[in-house]
Amino acid sequence: MNHIKLLPLCGLILMAGACSSSKESDESAQVDYTSYVDTRIGSGGHGHVVVGASVPFGMVQLGPTSIPQSWDWCSGYHDSDSTIIGFSHTHLEGTGIGDLFDVTVMPVVGEVTYARGEESDPASGLWSYGLRSQEVTVPGYYSIPLERYGILAEMTATPRVGLHRYTFPASEESAIVFDLQNGGCWDKATETMIEAEGDNRLVGYRNSTGWAKNQRVYFVAEFSKPFKSFERHGEGDMYGRVNFTTDSAEQILVKVAISPVSIEGAKANLAAEMPEFDFEGTREAAHNAWNSELGKVKITTDNEDARKKFYTALYHTMIVPATFSDVDGQYRGADDKVYSDTTCTKYTIFSLWDTYRAQMPLMGILQPERNTDMINTMLDIYDQQGRLPVWHLWANETDCMIGNPGIIAVADAIVKNTPGVDRERAYKALLATAADTARGGAIRAEYGFIPSDKMIESIAFDMEYAIADGAIAQAAKAMGDTATERRFTERSHSWRNYFDKQTGFVRGRMADGSFRTPFDPNSTTHRADDYCEGNAWQYTWLVPQDLDGLVELFGGNEATLAQLDKLFTTDATLTGDDQSPDITGLIGQYAHGNEPSHHIIYFYPMLCEQDKAADRINQVLVEFYTTNPDGLAGNEDAGQMSAWYILSSLGFYQVEPASGKYWFGVPAFEEATIAVPGGSFTIKAEGLSPENKYVREATLNGKKLDRNYLTHDEILAGGTLVFTMGK
Repeated sequence: MNHIKLLPLCGLILMAGACSSSKESDESAQVDYTSYVDTRIGSGGHGHVVVGASVPFGMVQLGPTSIPQSWDWCSGYHDSDSTIIGFSHTHLEGTGIGDLFDVTVMPVVGEVTYARGEESDPASGLWSYGLRSQEVTVPGYYSIPLERYGILAEMTATPRVGLHRYTFPASEESAIVFDLQNGGCWDKATETMIEAEGDNRLVGYRNSTGWAKNQRVYFVAEFSKPFKSFERHGEGDMYGRVNFTTDSAEQILVKVAISPVSIEGAKANLAAEMPEFDFEGTREAAHNAWNSELGKVKITTDNEDARKKFYTALYHTMIVPATFSDVDGQYRGADDKVYSDTTCTKYTIFSLWDTYRAQMPLMGILQPERNTDMINTMLDIYDQQGRLPVWHLWANETDCMIGNPGIIAVADAIVKNTPGVDRERAYKALLATAADTARGGAIRAEYGFIPSDKMIESIAFDMEYAIADGAIAQAAKAMGDTATERRFTERSHSWRNYFDKQTGFVRGRMADGSFRTPFDPNSTTHRADDYCEGNAWQYTWLVPQDLDGLVELFGGNEATLAQLDKLFTTDATLTGDDQSPDITGLIGQYAHGNEPSHHIIYFYPMLCEQDKAADRINQVLVEFYTTNPDGLAGNEDAGQMSAWYILSSLGFYQVEPASGKYWFGVPAFEEATIAVPGGSFTIKAEGLSPENKYVREATLNGKKLDRNYLTHDEILAGGTLVFTMGK
């Protein structure tokens, strides 16, 4: 973007600095980065994070599932509740809708009722309280005593296999129950099968409907000890029980491999990833996998809370997207057909309306190979369903949320020339998806915008479509297609139809050109007004692709900055019936708890007010990210909330989708080093202190910058960025 009046580096004074690089010392190589992670952060409030055992981006997230099936239990776990119906192999990370929780395993002693149960009646199901005072939850490992049965439950995982270890009391009625009935919240089993193969193996599958309308999970389970007998119980024989006689403190291990394709696929996954019952070895491998990924960013700070928040946030960015292909390359496509591709790993759980903003750009820096596979998975989805994904979950297009966020992620890959991505194929997918007439596309094509009397959430849909159009324009520019660049640049301005110069807000506009009345910028009605999980205050600024246009409509930089200041200082009161629970983390009407606000602070440096950005970024880093269970301002949203923290604390953020630009904010640490394809990229904040919290000088590899942003290529090439901090 070329903003009128935007000066080089907006007045920052520059000085030359030295380029530095160093080899990792033996001491730093031995750092246990997992010890800085607190997996309980975000498990309270509305964070909805997964608590359990997994490896980075694994298919399996093995952890406890509680009785409640309401909003704050979307991940199956909440800090306020210690009920456990069993340990499920799939969970969702930080979402606002609940699904999955497939193949739930519960160790028991004695007779039980085969049902989810109610907390008001201890005998109503096979559930138990977990003894939270003795709970252990660290990356790659989870354990908790089950009070009802006197059993210690432990678990760890590989990408496609969960490993359970249950320490039983002495009993002739010990058992392990497989529950195929109970999923998460909106999920309901439609067809299940479970049967024994010999005396130490179970196989089966669980088909279900919910958020994902046609979800298929196949499994195989092997036991370290032969079972005495196998029984089916419950409604539709959805429970399988294997019985044992156990001595005091006897341990029984269970390996459970899952597959989206077939039982044979699950068996192949088990054979490849866990041929032996080696709990400690598997736990160590999971720990090492997490430590390796977390160690890709090394920070220098004396602030222990900040270190804990940083590495916990980094951990949360690597739960999903989740692996979705078997070890032999087979996976289930968006058309419910089985495909095979041994060239790359396929992924699922694409919360793209959230993650296109920060989590996907972060993947492009820290996980370039996985990012390539994720983009190629999106292109496969395009081939199979005729358009890029919106919110893809276990081979299902949920069409959850608004706009065309898959376009933005793929356009970003084209602009950044992501290795391993066929740009021509990707470009074709962009244009075809942009031409889709569903979800308001036909209405927008007819009117040039989406009139508010034609569709609910008209402003939100149109403004997100406009962002996607801006991303296509950037991709067209990168491809040398100037005609398409011009066309989609013009389409990216459709949001301007909603701007009311009298009030200074975007507001509902009808097909006849009139504005919706009455108008209250503080009003919100959840998923039933012109916006989506927001109000006029937040959506007026949802133009990362067209800040120039907003400046023009406001009447210049000065007037725009005055309105931007007002966003953060106005009354935080929300009005309206059924107010959206997602509008949280308020500073005035800036809502950090939800994604439409995430870029807004970075308009300050784009408008030459770097210091104001520093103040607000520091406020958010301190106030809306804490080390408490209720430590997030809103849903984690598949890593987006945490990715904002990671990028912002490093000192930069990608505002304009598919631009390849990371605008400077303010660094939170004295030094940070990122592992990149070019070696390492180091960010130094010289003189950083509570008083010296503003960027005063900046150099890249010892050379002066004439701009206040970095490019993606500069980061990946490696080098040193030096910020000199001052008052």
